[in-house]
Amino acid sequence: MNLIQPIHHAGRQVAQGVSLFVCDVGNGMLEVFHNSLAMLGLAVLAGLVFVGTQPEVRDRSESLAFGWLHQRHLARAEASGDVLSAVSEPEGVGRATAADPAELNRQQGLVTRWLAKRYRVAPEPVARLVQEAWHMGRRSGLEPTLILAIMAIESSFNPFAQSPVGAQGLMQVMTRLHDDKYSAFGGSHAAFDPVSNLRVGVQVLRDCIARFGGVEAGLKAYVGAANLPEDGGYVHKVLAEQAFLRSVAAGAQVSVTVAAPPAPAAGRDGLAPLPRNELQAADSELVAQLGARTAAQR
Repeated sequence: MNLIQPIHHAGRQVAQGVSLFVCDVGNGMLEVFHNSLAMLGLAVLAGLVFVGTQPEVRDRSESLAFGWLHQRHLARAEASGDVLSAVSEPEGVGRATAADPAELNRQQGLVTRWLAKRYRVAPEPVARLVQEAWHMGRRSGLEPTLILAIMAIESSFNPFAQSPVGAQGLMQVMTRLHDDKYSAFGGSHAAFDPVSNLRVGVQVLRDCIARFGGVEAGLKAYVGAANLPEDGGYVHKVLAEQAFLRSVAAGAQVSVTVAAPPAPAAGRDGLAPLPRNELQAADSELVAQLGARTAAQR
């Protein structure tokens, strides 16, 4: 009896020791777990603060998250057979050349509506081009109505137009001769981006006007007829269209079917002789190449 009691007492002590050990280990692990969670939370908080104060990192993170979500959406759409959703691209609207005509000022709004009706094109893209013509007009010192008149005569506001000799886009710029100017817009394919083509065309036009000493002579050079006796009536058509646009911008009622009056006879009211200076002679090769454009188009 005396032997059994010490054994039971020793067993209880062992059990208590084991229980205390397990409890201590558990408490220790719980403490470590709590501390780990606290450290993780602090690390996440520090990461969020860092991302929030670094625009590039934040934008990159948002882009990655959006891309992952978009890919998940496309995968579900393809699995369900929803073709339209599978090829959706919400940011595609950013590539559209369009503006709300209601946001234009009075002059621009009048010109936009008239051009849209005259050339049977949507007012939204015309509104964007009218905005850009006014913007580039201020920067280049050219009248916006002249820029718009050239687009009207050259391409009838078709941004994908191409002539037989390679003049391309809204303002029918000779891309192969001015590909260096398109480098600022990412390459020569920008010739078919309406705004890029307009900006390059304005630069070419301004250079022609400065080089040949006036608007009429510059227009003749722009169409590639600087060294030719006739320009096929091009200058007259552009200036007549510009006159219509000026009247429209001033609030006059101009029919959308109005036609340009007959061109004046050459040698009587025609263009003044072009200057023959050293700059023109140095550029004779370029002018000769441009002259092929008129010969092929007329």
